[in-house]
Order: sequence, then C-alpha cells, then structure tokens
Amino acid sequence: MTDWLLDQVFDFNGRQIRHGVRGDGPPLVFVHGTPFSSCVWHRIAPHFFATHRVHYFDLLGYGRSEQPDADVSLGVQNELLAQLLDHWGLQRPDVVAHDFGGATALRAHLLNGKDYRTLTLIDPVALTPWGSPFVQHVRQHEAAFSGLPDYIQRAIVPTYIRGAIHRDIPDDELAPYVQPWLGDPGQAAFYRQIAQMDQRYTQEVQSLYPTIRCPVQILWGEEDQWIPIERGRELHNMIPGSQFHPIPNAGHLVQEDAPEAIVAALLRFL
Repeated sequence: MTDWLLDQVFDFNGRQIRHGVRGDGPPLVFVHGTPFSSCVWHRIAPHFFATHRVHYFDLLGYGRSEQPDADVSLGVQNELLAQLLDHWGLQRPDVVAHDFGGATALRAHLLNGKDYRTLTLIDPVALTPWGSPFVQHVRQHEAAFSGLPDYIQRAIVPTYIRGAIHRDIPDDELAPYVQPWLGDPGQAAFYRQIAQMDQRYTQEVQSLYPTIRCPVQILWGEEDQWIPIERGRELHNMIPGSQFHPIPNAGHLVQEDAPEAIVAALLRFL
C-alpha cells in the first residue's frame, strides 16, 4: 500500500485535508468511512485509473488528514465533501461511498445540493439507529479511553477493526488501518470521532431519501456484523429505482473481503 498517494493538500476551514487524483476520464469520487481512511480503496480504485479521473481523500480527523481537537462529526464531513467537489471542479461525478462516507455523500447531495451522475453505497451508515455497544460505551467515557496506556490501545484498535472484516486478515494488511489511531494525536482522535457520533445526522436526511436525484446501487456484505444486511434492504426500499446487491462471504469492510465484487458492480453500473 506504499504507492497509495495522498500527495495533495486542501485547506478546509484552516485544516489540512490530504487527497489524491489519479487517471484521466470522467470523474469518479471515492469516500471512505470510520474508523478507516481512503486506503480502503487501494484494491479497487486502481482498476479505474485507465478510464476515469479518480478522486479520493481522507476525511477530517482520519488517516493522513489533520486530526484536530475539534468537530469531526458527520455534521462537518458533508461540508468538506461539498468544498472538495468545488475545488476539483466537479459537477456530476460518479460517487462511491462506504459506511460514514455513505452518510457524508447523502448529506452533501440532499443538504448541500451536490449532484451526482450515479451513487454507489457500500454498507452505509444511513438509517437510525446505528452504533455498536462499543461505540455507545465510548461515547459515555471518551476521556477515560483517550488516556489509555499505549499497549492497551494497540490491542483495542486491531480487535475493533477486525470486527468489520469477515476473513482472517494478517497483521501487516491490517496495519494501515490501525496506525493512524496510535500515539499522539491519533489515540485521542480515535475516541473523539466515536464520541461525536450522533444519530441526528442521519435523522436529518433519511426522510429525504425518496427524493435522491441520481441512480443508486447499494452493495451490502451478507456477513456484516456492524450494520445487518436487513438495514440495507430497508434503505433499498426507501430509494425508488435503486439496485440492491448482497455480497456473500463479506463483512462490513467489503473492500477487504470481496474487492472484486465492488469492481464488477462498478463496471456494470458506470
């Protein structure tokens, strides 16, 4: 994953956002979720460098973007996406979004008026209620967790992230997802983004899903332990004309369990 380039910096309200642009052709934007970074697309995006101008970035507070002691909630991530689309000069890109990135793309579309040519949602955070028992516990005790000894943090984060992946992923493949959340400021940033998770950010938009203005396909890992596939079918029923594709033998992070299924679905849809 050493060739995953985030060689450009965008100033978002005084905060540094790392992003990359590769290839040439129609614009294709990838939006990651939590607690991940744009590297979730490293098995998928390169398949489109020859046919599309591919845009990707690390959300505020995630990956290699700045991790400020500030608001990094879903309430600001759609503002970031809207500003990036303007910065890139994109009018109607194809958008692919996972987890929190799904909520971010939906909010930018429905609240910021950003139009997409198509929208692909992969196990998105879109319907309330959401949030695992771990998330609920951390929200109540953020300060206690942000001050954990380093060796405890190094045990918690990999265990948590492994819960999103159905296959047995080796430590070296997991490392890029774990590393941003270790040490200073990563550990505090990890618990900050969890503490700021709030159902109201999806409640604000879910009644608007029937008004989505572009073709939508929804991909969902059948073995998703974070958001059950039934929520995906419910979302599918709320979006007129949407397509729904269950992905067998895949958990919440389909990008690691079945990247070929995402590539195939995108090749068909785009």
